Amino acid sequence: MRLDKPIALLAVAETIVWAGLYYIFPALLVHWEADLGWSKTELTGAFTASIAMSALCSPIVGNLVDRGHGAAVLSGGTLIGGILIALLSLVDSLPVFYAVWCGLGMAMSACLYEPCFMLVTRTRGVSAKRGITLITLAAGFAGTVSFPSAHALVAYADWHLAVQVAGAAVCLVALPLMIAGTRELERTRTTHVPPPAASSSAHAAVQPKKSAFLANPTFWLLAIGFSLMAISHGVVINHLLPLLKERGVDAAIAVAAASMIGPMQVLGRVVMMAVERYISNFVAMCYCFIAVAIACVLLIGAGAWPILLVGFVFLQGSGYGLTSIMKPVVTREIMGETNFGSIAGAMALPYLACFAAAPFLGSLFWEIGGYDFALEVVVGTSIIGFFCYLRAATRAGKTA
Repeated sequence: MRLDKPIALLAVAETIVWAGLYYIFPALLVHWEADLGWSKTELTGAFTASIAMSALCSPIVGNLVDRGHGAAVLSGGTLIGGILIALLSLVDSLPVFYAVWCGLGMAMSACLYEPCFMLVTRTRGVSAKRGITLITLAAGFAGTVSFPSAHALVAYADWHLAVQVAGAAVCLVALPLMIAGTRELERTRTTHVPPPAASSSAHAAVQPKKSAFLANPTFWLLAIGFSLMAISHGVVINHLLPLLKERGVDAAIAVAAASMIGPMQVLGRVVMMAVERYISNFVAMCYCFIAVAIACVLLIGAGAWPILLVGFVFLQGSGYGLTSIMKPVVTREIMGETNFGSIAGAMALPYLACFAAAPFLGSLFWEIGGYDFALEVVVGTSIIGFFCYLRAATRAGKTA
């Protein structure tokens, strides 16, 4: 697979942005808890608020991408995000901490995967899958960059230096790459650009409304399916360590299992690159849902048979890792290319909202019936999500 210049630039930019704006939170959480004196619940509430703000902004971002402002959106989000993450070093009160993270949520809605993939899909059309795969292949190592670098900087000085360096990396390295990559992507656009709308009322009457897709049941089937996937993954990832501790799994084994999910996401994407000519998008998306469901089943039995963690890590990592690629691809395939940014932005709203709510939902399920009950619920959500996707693909005639 040939790596073209704008995709290469965006791959590196997205890796730095994810490492500096998203993974910096879990990387520094324990240090903030120890230094700032706020509880884990208070701190993680800020991150939940950030994701929720990102979800609320996604439809607006999608509309801007549709209108040809994708390059400005991604570049602006990167700049603002870099500045805000550096400003965290000056925060000394919880309300201000929340305010900064809400601002970061708005910035991340404009510079992480969702807007990037909207732009790649808009400019690459049917070839978007290759570009998306390569970007996620590189950015899959963002956590690998963030955690050890943050740890080293905290050991050298403190967390203030860590967020300052993260902000500098985003502004001084990721931003120029983002600007160059998005501009080059727009310049080399390969998809059909529709002619400007005529001024006659007759022509305007046949133009599809940007929100017309909201009346299409297929859109809601896809949105519900992907949102249920977000709940499944979010519950499992955020509660994995206490879940395994409850099952009596050795702490070292639990940490090793958690740390391997990211590399398994990358492995899943590499396998997709190798076999994409032999399997359809429909089959690949079905694998994502089924893999995550089976992974949760294996996790239920991991207490009695720790060896099952091997299968869990591979299926959870590869299944959800491929979802990052397949979600925009199958959305375009099923819903069409017209107003894709608006469609993807609207679909991101419930998806990100569910991902933001997943940690709380996991705690709620645990309080009701322990982690066995929580896992049974997320197996169910994965299966229901799969059937929602299956129905959407069937309605669109995209099951081949």
